Amino acid sequence: MNIKKIGLSALAGSLVAFSANAGEMSVAGSASLNIEHTNGGHGNSGKTFSMGNQLTFSGSGELDNGLNVSLSFVLDQGDDKTTVVTSATAARQANSPFDSHSVTISSDGLGSLTFAGEGGSSATSALDGTAAGDIWDNFDGSGDITPTGIGTGNNMFNYSLPSFADGLSANVSYLPTGSAAESAVGFSATYTGVDGLSVSYGSGDGTNSNTDATAMKASYAYGPVTIAYSNYEYDTSGTSADNETSSFKISYTVSDEISISYGEETIEEGTGEDVETRGISASYTAGGMTITAASQDIENSAGGTAATQDRERWALSASFAF
Repeated sequence: MNIKKIGLSALAGSLVAFSANAGEMSVAGSASLNIEHTNGGHGNSGKTFSMGNQLTFSGSGELDNGLNVSLSFVLDQGDDKTTVVTSATAARQANSPFDSHSVTISSDGLGSLTFAGEGGSSATSALDGTAAGDIWDNFDGSGDITPTGIGTGNNMFNYSLPSFADGLSANVSYLPTGSAAESAVGFSATYTGVDGLSVSYGSGDGTNSNTDATAMKASYAYGPVTIAYSNYEYDTSGTSADNETSSFKISYTVSDEISISYGEETIEEGTGEDVETRGISASYTAGGMTITAASQDIENSAGGTAATQDRERWALSASFAF
């Protein structure tokens, strides 16, 4: 923790006097077309079509004192517009096109400090994505149990420490509550010092003193094969709301254009039945376009044993990046 305090103090002190040089601005975006079919008594939706799009504006510049300042601003189609709102303020938030925005101040010697005005990711939420989760990215996820954790929030600080060992990085996050509840804090560390290997661990305390989350992810790539595993735990003292998610995936890169992945995931939540998911996907990439086909099988999708809670799904998507 002393490293964090020294780094933050030095970073803040160096901002006392500065002038900015002309910066640079860039725009990137993506769009996707999707068709999905769900078969099963719990959430049987037949075939559904959807479209997604997103624009990211990025700006950066260097100050006279050597610090770098960058800005990120994301616009999307407002995929939460179906949210039921109960006030004028909630209505504005539900229909807002702003997905996330942040400002980062950094240098090689002091690390980087990010202030996320909206949609900030904590040190532990950077590990929230399960090993197999990207296999079913094309599915909307409605009705499924997903890992619970100490993840995102508005007006969040995230400090990335400067590199102090080859292949080792660390992050510390802080989310002030502005109320009587405790602020949320978290940390994570990632090691990539061995060729093909990545290992990450994170831990955090929520705004309730009785809650904490831990996450671990590991992956190893050897030639065209990549194997990944993740484990995520969320504990609430004195309740049955604890959950643990374990996941693994194996991917094979057939060529520069074609890849295939298979994964499994198990969610143990509270006193309910385990949610078990298996999925396979295949992708073809040609320039900025990617076509993906995915299939998913879920048992006990709502944490119960009824046959209506089992479902099968498939999805096709075409995505474009520019």
